[in-house]
Amino acid sequence: MRMKIPEPQKWIPRNPKKYNGDHTNIIVRSSWERKLCVWLDTEQSVIEWSSEEVVVPYISPVDLRQHRYFVDFYAKIKTKDGSIKKYLIEVKPENQTREPKKKTKITKQYINEVATWGVNQAKWSAATNYAADRGWSFLILTEKHLKV
Repeated sequence: MRMKIPEPQKWIPRNPKKYNGDHTNIIVRSSWERKLCVWLDTEQSVIEWSSEEVVVPYISPVDLRQHRYFVDFYAKIKTKDGSIKKYLIEVKPENQTREPKKKTKITKQYINEVATWGVNQAKWSAATNYAADRGWSFLILTEKHLKV
């Protein structure tokens, strides 16, 4: 049985001045991303945010070529102590944040899972370095973090 992938949908913020980019073209690809958009848009500690506006170059281990990683979110947040923190945020299902378990039978599905894991690792490593170079942090949020 194949999992149905939902169609991307436009999302309209209530506070467009907080959005860093084209607030008329915010695309959400899951209910989890939509939930984070609502939080980023309405949470008072969030100074500015964007969705898929930050592009990080990375080398794919599959074809050894450079690609562009559009990180799900960027957020600039004022912390309780008054300092400002900046984050790159990726939203992923928990099961995609772990390396696939080795299988005795090598199937197409397993090969795809391993390739996806390798590409995600390359993206996340590049995003971690990109963020660190700017004094930011890179986070991966799952359904557990988003309480869904």
